[in-house]
Amino acid sequence: FSEFATDPCRSLFKRLTSALRPSVTDNGNVNVSRLGDEFIAMTETPLPVVFDPHTLEAAGVAYRPPGQLTTAHPHHDPGRAELVNFAVKLGPRSHYRFFAQDGRGHQRSLASVAVREPGYVHSFGMSQRFLVLAEFPLVVNPTRLALSGRPYIENYRWEPERGTRLLVVDRRTGRLRSTLRTDPFFGFHHVNAFDDDGELVVDLCAYEDASIIDALYLDAVREERPRLPVPTLRRFRLRLEAGRVDHEPLAEESFELPRIAYRHCNGRPYRYAYGVGRGPGAWLDQIVKVDVWERIARTWREDGCYPGEPVFVPEAGGGDEDAGVLLSVVLEAASASSFLLVLDACDLGELARAAVPHRIPFGFHGNYFGVEEAQASADGRW
Repeated sequence: FSEFATDPCRSLFKRLTSALRPSVTDNGNVNVSRLGDEFIAMTETPLPVVFDPHTLEAAGVAYRPPGQLTTAHPHHDPGRAELVNFAVKLGPRSHYRFFAQDGRGHQRSLASVAVREPGYVHSFGMSQRFLVLAEFPLVVNPTRLALSGRPYIENYRWEPERGTRLLVVDRRTGRLRSTLRTDPFFGFHHVNAFDDDGELVVDLCAYEDASIIDALYLDAVREERPRLPVPTLRRFRLRLEAGRVDHEPLAEESFELPRIAYRHCNGRPYRYAYGVGRGPGAWLDQIVKVDVWERIARTWREDGCYPGEPVFVPEAGGGDEDAGVLLSVVLEAASASSFLLVLDACDLGELARAAVPHRIPFGFHGNYFGVEEAQASADGRW
């Protein structure tokens, strides 16, 4: 099976036939979400897998995105009880396709934008009015992708002279509202996007280039001091009428695997973002909370501990934007074990930890599903 950085040994004939009938992975190890009353596990190939939350048994493919590549970061549209996502349709004339999927098996096309050489896209932004796609100058020739016999990501080329394109699609009409260009940079994760008096604000975790991909190969990670590029939380202000993009950093701390109070703030103005960052060590070793209004950061760290993505769980009944807790699976290197850390999302004070007598491998993304979320999903409100 073809995956992000692995590819089976195949003859030229098999590569040609697999281009027509791709044998893509169903290893949904990037993220989990909920669609209707089903739980799904996702990766960047178009096979979101339904699984039983009690036994983890797989129960088939949830739906088929309109393309060969997609993201594991769909957005929820609570007004229509749909997941909104993006897919790349590869071919002689490739397209970026936005679509919506509900829990009853219905899929809607939202927009389609033609592209000659698609960029690598891991996530996208969604405001109340717009969908925004950051096309970094890490691009691929579809024919090369089909025939090279190399792992999927190794077919992409870094071409900084292209700059970064920001494609803005009107959610109501499906039309391409604007195509704006800015400096070349790379990123995996959008934090949030919102409309602001005729402008579109887009917050991203930004790298200077795509070298983070090479830095995460096992031989690089196993070096004595891994050279891990540092991402920054950066705000892009898209001035749609003027056709101009301005950008600025929102914090001095490095920042990745971002989370917000999604249900209340996604697509709207917000104040707090949570993530992980690299402190004094060579790896991600601290949890970071950024106040994007005040442009200040607060951190949690403990010597020899390496936290994973902090999942925000809001306080029942509402309250302030940061009323709730953060959940993070933390590796304690000295004991080769892990624990689930519970922090107060307001001040990052520790509330509890649940230890396990072994290490839990690093993962990517997770979500918390409580009774309220389950009922909202069943009622068609989520």
